[in-house]
Amino acid sequence: MALIRKEKGGPQFVEYFPIILVALKDLGGSARPAEVRDRVVELAEITDEEQEELLLSGQPRFDNRVAWARFYLAKAGFIDSSRRGVWTLTDKGRDAKLSHEDALKIFREIQAAFIISTDEIVDTEEAESLAPVVSNVPVTYDYRAKLLETLLALSPNGFERFTQRLLRESGFQDVTVTGRSGDGGIDGIGILQVNKLVSFKVLFQCKRYHGSVNPSHIRDFRGAMQGRADKGIIISTGSFTTDAKKEAVRDGVPPIELVDGEKLIEMLEELELGLVSVQSFRVDDRFFNDYRD
Repeated sequence: MALIRKEKGGPQFVEYFPIILVALKDLGGSARPAEVRDRVVELAEITDEEQEELLLSGQPRFDNRVAWARFYLAKAGFIDSSRRGVWTLTDKGRDAKLSHEDALKIFREIQAAFIISTDEIVDTEEAESLAPVVSNVPVTYDYRAKLLETLLALSPNGFERFTQRLLRESGFQDVTVTGRSGDGGIDGIGILQVNKLVSFKVLFQCKRYHGSVNPSHIRDFRGAMQGRADKGIIISTGSFTTDAKKEAVRDGVPPIELVDGEKLIEMLEELELGLVSVQSFRVDDRFFNDYRD
């Protein structure tokens, strides 16, 4: 049964406050954002059509609402976020059972307590602005948003060559960009050498995409790779619907690895590819406590 109720008052994303807490409890108290998202889809019975609906900015409306809900829950102390992006319930979050009225109260209190830029204040039914990044580590600017914006601005050919470099840096050999139209969406091929005796031929597709990739894209790609490779990878700057993820690992057919925008950025962070590491400091008050007397 869906947990979303079409209540009046407050923006739509407020309805996701209790659902995200339930999702995290179901997942053992902590989970990566994609795991939380998928569980929220199940709990709220979000359809593929709803997942594919876009804001004017090009971001999926559903993902944006979940991100806004996360922002407010983190500010209110119900969830915590590690440097690796894992969402974790706090003691307050584990004990919470929020009604719609409770969620609205949290929204109003946080909105009143924190100074948010005019573009980020949300008090309407539809949240058209992008949710801020929640982090325990102060940053001068949201480099993840800038990185995604940069990737989306690449030409189709440039994004294919970027994908080629990414796969090479990730351990693939003989990576070739085909770039042939009418090839069932196959953009290139590479060899993944597991060890000296075992290797896999891998076909890949790269989608410089704003919205959500649906199951039909997965089926089309699998059909194109039939008999040509052992494995396939779809790399997208967007996201994949829940049904697309299920289709990718459906029994009886070759599995397809899915790399969405979030995972793509994590890969670039781990490889330090296209990113420059910047060291920062904060004052350790505990160190100075011995000298305050």
